[in-house]
Amino acid sequence: MRLWHYKLIPYLPKSQLIAQWRELNSIYKNQPKHILINYVYEYPKANLAYYSALVINELDNRGYKINLNNFSKYITRKDFLLSTNFDDGDNPFPQHHTDRYLKQCFYNLQEKFDRGQKDFSKKQYYKLWEFAITKTGLVEYLNKKEY
Repeated sequence: MRLWHYKLIPYLPKSQLIAQWRELNSIYKNQPKHILINYVYEYPKANLAYYSALVINELDNRGYKINLNNFSKYITRKDFLLSTNFDDGDNPFPQHHTDRYLKQCFYNLQEKFDRGQKDFSKKQYYKLWEFAITKTGLVEYLNKKEY
């Protein structure tokens, strides 16, 4: 299980974005304990609701159809309303979705591209790459000529 850094949601390949939706549903329904997601339980549920809205919006932007009925069973109206207090670009998990974590997630996605993940096109990777070099300070590491 992993919740990708919130800034990377628009750059996730289809399989990671859809898996993120499944993981969010699992978190709401089962509240599993897993080393990569335990931190979400340290925050108000509104933070997770805001993160979920980011994922839902991206799914919607790409035209993917999802069933919100299951999701709405597990999130309270209060938590949803509190999640609307976030502004665009707010970090829902500020102690965990750090610049370091952003880089870790980028490298994870980079490896998926390098290994030939079928639904991760060069065009998608270039968008991720451009975001990474302008927002994460990875310029010294990345070399576009490699791709």
